Formats: sequence, structure tokens, C-alpha cells
Amino acid sequence: MTAVLQTIVNGLLYGATLAVAAVGFSLIFGVMNIINLAHGVFVIGGAYAALVAWTYFGIDPFIMLLPVMILGFALGWLVERAVIGPCVRKSGPIMALLVTFGVSLIVGNILTVVFSSSVRNISPPYAFATLQFAGVSIDVVRGATLLAALVLIALLVLFLRLTQWGQVIRATAQMELAARLCGIDTRAVYALTFAVGSAFAMASGVLIGLILPFTPADEVQWTVYAFIVVTLGGVGSPAGAMVGGLLLGLTAVLTQTFLGAIYTNVIMFLILLLMLLVRPNGLLGTAFRGSR
Repeated sequence: MTAVLQTIVNGLLYGATLAVAAVGFSLIFGVMNIINLAHGVFVIGGAYAALVAWTYFGIDPFIMLLPVMILGFALGWLVERAVIGPCVRKSGPIMALLVTFGVSLIVGNILTVVFSSSVRNISPPYAFATLQFAGVSIDVVRGATLLAALVLIALLVLFLRLTQWGQVIRATAQMELAARLCGIDTRAVYALTFAVGSAFAMASGVLIGLILPFTPADEVQWTVYAFIVVTLGGVGSPAGAMVGGLLLGLTAVLTQTFLGAIYTNVIMFLILLLMLLVRPNGLLGTAFRGSR
């Protein structure tokens, strides 16, 4: 029984990281109606930013969360304004697939040139510390990652619901034409949305770098995981990203423990297929239903 409980706890802790990694993807998909194939490079970019800060300057990765988010916001805004936005306006949303795929290839190759393809990880002094509770061992880093994930997603919910810019984002997502008729600059809203999504992607990279080894090639994996999480939880919903992330984390850890790591991707994609067949809007539905 203890072994099963330990596996469930590990799955929930891992799932929280997946949720943060997916919430930016979910926001961009829900508001802009594009699939961001460059999402994974922002995630891995955040991991490398935290690695550089820890290795060369001794800055704790958790302290780097805010600076990395600011960097991700700036980079996301520039990429949307300079590349994605103009291409989508000229050729439609389908062009976003090609453009973001190109961005992922370029940035991924740059990361490989700068950092090589060697496996890296971030190991602060507390990296292997654990706590015991009711016979269950809780990794300190993963526990702190869970708390950070909850705080970040709560902040995103508050931003979308309580701030003026958050309300503008929601209005644009629900009915772009009506938003433009009300005088809202939808181009600026899309740039802001992509910037916020990129900021959360890079923040998730910091947390991922603390608990998992990473290489530039892992960007593909994190884009795919984000897509699965959003499909499970629902598009555009921070709560959906959390639910989908926890479910995917539990699925991955339970599969690895009781069936073997070789079956993990098989089971996850089977769940994705079933969800698309049974409930394509996800467990919590599409957050911005008015735009669909």
C-alpha cells in the first residue's frame, strides 16, 4: 500500500510540473487559435537560463523564476511581433505551424551550438533532500516545484480575471471582431498573450531543470506533452492545464512503475486518442467558447 501511495505522490508532483509547462501553450492556443510548435524551446531555454545563473553566478533556481519569466515575456513579445504576427495576418493561422516550427529549429540549433547536446541538470545543495510523511518520501525539490506551480497558475488566473489586460485578453479570445469594434488593439493583445505564454513556458523550464536532466533535443518532448495536457484539460483554461498535468503525471509514473518505462508514451497517446474521440473539448471544456 505504501508503494502505491508513494507512486501516486510522485505522479502528482511530476504532474504539477507538466501543468506549468502546458499552461502557456494552453493560453496561446485558446486566445490566438494557433498551435505553438516553438513552445518546447522556450521551456528548455528556461532550463538553460537557470543553469547558467546557477553555474556561473550561484543564483538559486527558484530565485531565477521571476527574471526568467521577464526574459521569456520579452522574447515572446519580440517573436510574435516580428515573425508570427505578420505571417499569420498574411497567410492565416495554419502558417503559424510552419513559422513556430522554424523558430523551434533555429533556437534548438543555437542551444545545441552554445551548450552542446550533452545531458545537463541543475543540482543545488538541497537537490537530494527528502521529507518523510506517513511512510511516504517527498522530494524537497519536487514539493517546492508543486508549490511554485500552484502559485504560478493562481497568479495567471488572477491576471486573467482581475486585471484590465487580462479582461481584454479574454474579450479578444471570445469575440475578436467585437473587441476590435470596441477599440481594442487585437494585434497588441495577441503579442501580450504570446509573451505571457512564453514567460510561463520558461518558468516551467526552471522547475524542470531542477527535477529532470535535459538537452536541447528535449524541446520536442515538451511541446508534445503540452499538447496532450491541453487536450486532456481543455483549451485556454489554467485549471484545465492543472487537471490535465496531474492526470498525465499520474499516468506516466504509474505506467513506469507497474508496466515499465517503455510503455509510457504508448499509454499517454492512447489516452490522448480516447479523449479526442470521447470528449474533444477536454475535461473542463474550452475556456473561450464564444470564439469557437
